[in-house]
Amino acid sequence: MTVAMESGGGRRSIVDRIYGLLRSIPTWVLWIIVMIWSVPSVSLFLNSWRARDAQRNSGWWTISPSDLTLSNYDYIFRASAASTIGESLLNSMAIAVPATIIPIAIATFAAYAFAWIDFKGRKVLFIATVSLLAIPLQVALIPLLQMYVNGAHYTIPWLDKTITIIPDFDLVNTSTAVWLTHTGFALPFAIFLLHNYISSLPKDVFEAARIDGADHFTIFWRLVLPLSVPVLAAFAIFQFLWTWNDFLIANTMAGTNPDARPTTIFIATLAGDFGSNEHLLPAAAFVQAFIPLVVFFSLQRYFVRGLLAGSVKG
Repeated sequence: MTVAMESGGGRRSIVDRIYGLLRSIPTWVLWIIVMIWSVPSVSLFLNSWRARDAQRNSGWWTISPSDLTLSNYDYIFRASAASTIGESLLNSMAIAVPATIIPIAIATFAAYAFAWIDFKGRKVLFIATVSLLAIPLQVALIPLLQMYVNGAHYTIPWLDKTITIIPDFDLVNTSTAVWLTHTGFALPFAIFLLHNYISSLPKDVFEAARIDGADHFTIFWRLVLPLSVPVLAAFAIFQFLWTWNDFLIANTMAGTNPDARPTTIFIATLAGDFGSNEHLLPAAAFVQAFIPLVVFFSLQRYFVRGLLAGSVKG
């Protein structure tokens, strides 16, 4: 990254400008913004320890030690419940982890190929890949669900013959169908984001590696991956949060199978008929939000740098 900035004629990058702007803001102003931004999370946390009557009759800011109870957490975690939040958390992990790792693995190879391997039709294929970002997710859900149920077949009218393109893998109502869908829709954005970053890496480093006899895989493994950690972490945050908090895809692909429901579906059904159990929602929502917070704060130092690096080239 240092070499890339120096080769750009000393021009400050967007990241440097953002950091400079933040440094010019007084610290007390930033703390006020942080406190205002944290109010919804604090209210959610405090309400998760209050019983139904306390939540209904007074605001969260009136909480007192006598209001605190473990009954909400006890209900969502206890084994006697029809479906516990612990089981739904495992289902969410079974969806979010492969839906994050697999797109990164595939997109990193593809982005390097588009950026540094000269092959016929490279630009056309890259444009076609990025253009997939324009396809609305909702348009493809039902066709994908039908493919998961029956496979994909094509009938040739004049031959009166049906060709099986994709066999029936019986994926409907499984977590596999959910993370496969997330993987497919994440790939165009992942390739676009990683390509912008990898293509901005200093060309001199790649030329020096080729002079030393390194092939493409060696360059990719020993140079591109270590230099691309920030953008990989940035995409991992985006994809993990999007997959973890998704309701539409999970409900479409696995909503009728209680053994495959993630936490978003569990929380949606937790309130019960006519919202009689709405007091349980803060506790369940706070538990559901805890893991994304851990992931974000673990990788946040790479977030801005990885997201913006490569957006301008020197």
